[in-house]
Amino acid sequence: MMMEKKQNKSQEGVASYSIQENVHSGLELELHFMPKFFHENGCGSMPPHIHEFYQIIWFRRGHGTHRVDFVDYPFTDNTIFFVAPGQIHAFDGSDDCEGVIILFNAGFLANEESSENIFLKYNVFNAYDSLPYYMVDNEEAERLMGIVGEMNREYSLTDAFAHKDYMQYLLRLFLIRVQRKGERKEVEKLHFYSIANRTFVRFRQLLEKNFREVHTVQEYADLLNISARTLTKYVSQSAHCSPLQLINDRIVLEAKRQLQHTSLNIKEIGYGLGFEDPSYFVKFFKRLTGMMPKEFRNTSKK
Repeated sequence: MMMEKKQNKSQEGVASYSIQENVHSGLELELHFMPKFFHENGCGSMPPHIHEFYQIIWFRRGHGTHRVDFVDYPFTDNTIFFVAPGQIHAFDGSDDCEGVIILFNAGFLANEESSENIFLKYNVFNAYDSLPYYMVDNEEAERLMGIVGEMNREYSLTDAFAHKDYMQYLLRLFLIRVQRKGERKEVEKLHFYSIANRTFVRFRQLLEKNFREVHTVQEYADLLNISARTLTKYVSQSAHCSPLQLINDRIVLEAKRQLQHTSLNIKEIGYGLGFEDPSYFVKFFKRLTGMMPKEFRNTSKK
């Protein structure tokens, strides 16, 4: 199984990548190592691109800049980025960076019925109110490398009993260790046993799946079977902002992505984000960003 490059007709110069399920093993995961991966894909840099899978990029050694959704994040040793499907990102750094890249489709960790699994995925991915990376110390890095080493040994054992289950277990273990021991600078750590934090992460999950159609706090509260007041309290406790702010920010982020990286007109973008009235979408975007959509598109392409 190898990462495949595709080009969406609505995109302008932005590569889109996907990974296919291995027919033999059923695996929907790829494991790569730096610097080999970057030598094969651009010698230390990659232009803006999107992908249809989840991506963990662990810069074990090295420094540079990783741009994720219009923001530049400088990185140093033991910085671990978590990039979700649809996010636009680019990398620029030294071509001798050492590290690990793990790619997996949504279906590989598809069990989102339990609160634990929801927290495990949506506390690190799709966390638009937070930083897209964690830092780990050297001791924890050694523990994580042990997990990666086991993944690498298992990776080729496609005929082994419960091969896919074992790889899923190792990926889950990696995510658990990062959430236990990793740190997000200037971001308060969320705790699974806090009902406020659990509900907030569940809200993140629902927001990511429904932001194009669902725009109000009350609607999300209904989906969570709680009151709008309770949702507001839990989000405020967890993220120190309102749920409406996160809803609006997610809509604006998607609008920015499409304005900068697609040829869709403004009416089409607004309609795709749930705005039947193009003028209301323009006013909404201007109120949130201080710029008209057309102005943002022209400015971002300079």
